[in-house]
Amino acid sequence: MKKLLIATSKGLAVYKKNAEGKWTFDQMHFVGMSVSVARQDSQNGYWWVCLAHKHWGTKLHYSTDEGATWAEVPAPKYPPQAEIKPGKPATLKYVWHLEMGQAPGVLWAGTEPGGLFKSIDNGQSFVLNEALWNEPSRPDHWFGGGRNYPGIHSIVVDSSNSQRIWVGISCAGVFETADGGNSWQIRNNGLKADFLPNPQAVVGHDPHLMLQCARHPEVLWQQNHCGIFRSTNGAQNWQEVTDPTGITKYGFTIAIDDDNPDRAWVIPATSDDRRVAVDGALVVYYTEDGGKTWADFREGLPQTHCFDIVLRHSLAREHHTMAFGTTTGNLFLSEDAGESWQVLNHYLPKICSVRFAM
Repeated sequence: MKKLLIATSKGLAVYKKNAEGKWTFDQMHFVGMSVSVARQDSQNGYWWVCLAHKHWGTKLHYSTDEGATWAEVPAPKYPPQAEIKPGKPATLKYVWHLEMGQAPGVLWAGTEPGGLFKSIDNGQSFVLNEALWNEPSRPDHWFGGGRNYPGIHSIVVDSSNSQRIWVGISCAGVFETADGGNSWQIRNNGLKADFLPNPQAVVGHDPHLMLQCARHPEVLWQQNHCGIFRSTNGAQNWQEVTDPTGITKYGFTIAIDDDNPDRAWVIPATSDDRRVAVDGALVVYYTEDGGKTWADFREGLPQTHCFDIVLRHSLAREHHTMAFGTTTGNLFLSEDAGESWQVLNHYLPKICSVRFAM
């Protein structure tokens, strides 16, 4: 049975699709707790949840039975020698993202303050990737994008080569490893950072979310702080594909087609000084030609007096079914690849991530 895992600031909400094809609320887990990440491991079916306790810090839980029972594993821990700057030890502030490796039991965790962790035992232990943490640009050129410290929010494991991984860091940019994390290269060529004195700086960019087209692994997309960018050569170079009017320039989330490298969906917002829906209307924009042209989908979405925005991981797509949740707790679903939308709930807490599960 298909399900939706909705990570909110007050718990994990689960929706299910019944035999009649209708989506309905199923159950709530970790009520009152802030959930930053909720997703399923497609290899073993485990559900993973990252909690962001205000008093007790980050907690990681998993379920082998679709939420009937939960087990906790130790959260990633920075080693004693890891320092944000000389004399200031690094400690875990937040888990932005969990990504599953291609080998069974492999998990990658992207965290704040900018550390990438790997587990090879299904989350029982995590080890900091020292090569990325010690990247020469980090101490002086990485900084927080809306938070106190840098955050690794995008982890892309190449669908054709598990040793090749890209990460997106706010604010630093895109980094790539071709050897499983032993060494890293900066991949910001073609990006721009309007908020820096030098918009073409080598490091200091803010990719809000980055994704890879699974069937065309050299094609990557990102919704950046300063526009929509696309690469057709594995992030060696990026090309801006923001629509000519500029309405899609700013936003947090993006969805792409795993089969067609030219298809993408974004949900724009106003610039970072306000962060509300553009002109009071919630709109999904779509391209099927690699960003040369964009169409707007509005049916079923509020078009007046709307303040919703959609965070990085809060837009999900599975074939023709799409879902997204907003910062004001509205949950929308489309069964026709985004052309029209229906409301599943108006009254959830702030939604931090949306993922499909089977």
